[in-house]
Amino acid sequence: MFTAIFKPKLAMCNFLSNTKEVGEFAHIHGFNGIDYSFNLENLPRTPSQESKWVKEIATLQPLEVRYHCPFERMDLGHDDPMKAQEADILFRRIIRLISKAGGGYVTIHIGLGHNSTEPLSWETTIEKMRRLVNYGRTMRVKVCLENLAWGWTSKPNLFEKLIRRSGAHVTLDIGHAHACESVQSQQYDIEDFVSPHSEKVCNAHIYHTEIPELGHVTPEKREDIEDRLSLLKDIGCEWWVIEIREAGELLKARKIVDEYLASANTIRMHN
Repeated sequence: MFTAIFKPKLAMCNFLSNTKEVGEFAHIHGFNGIDYSFNLENLPRTPSQESKWVKEIATLQPLEVRYHCPFERMDLGHDDPMKAQEADILFRRIIRLISKAGGGYVTIHIGLGHNSTEPLSWETTIEKMRRLVNYGRTMRVKVCLENLAWGWTSKPNLFEKLIRRSGAHVTLDIGHAHACESVQSQQYDIEDFVSPHSEKVCNAHIYHTEIPELGHVTPEKREDIEDRLSLLKDIGCEWWVIEIREAGELLKARKIVDEYLASANTIRMHN
């Protein structure tokens, strides 16, 4: 009996100085896609700048590009209505920009850059996210919520409520999931971040764990991330971003992911 080979798209971040370099690096090292993080400082501001940016993104073809908004202290559900509105306007603008470039996915966060969820309103967050998800749908852009290492999205029970009540899709960050207190204390398993809504997991961010002051830590061996990669394979998540922004460490992690896929597919074929 023929068993299909599982071959997710392996993507890298746009960590190099310009789009041309990013595309060249991806082609040389056999990546299938780019996870493009916006930077608020150089976001296109005028129609002509937007058109120039869209043309620049087009040069990455045939690589698929998905988008990421790692904006600190930019929250849809901020208690301050002015700050909440500022975030809403920004995210809608970015969704329009992604739609112009032919993109279909954007990842956002709740509470990034805050030390506490105190400045945030739970109900406002859900309501504004629901509206943003619906707006994205009109633009054919899926809005995905990423789990962080702390806060509401680091708790699988709250993450599930946010996803269910807002209608958002999911970006599973396996490093954040590994580092969060909910998992470290064994109150929850990493699987609990996805089991209630596995069909909504569109993207995965892959590295070993996150350590304050150090950031994203590269796995040393396949066993470090094997169980989490198997979880992604089992739920059929086909977009794997190796979320490491240094060339040597990125390629080291890529080698481990390739080893895992070769091993998993060999087992699959023998079965």
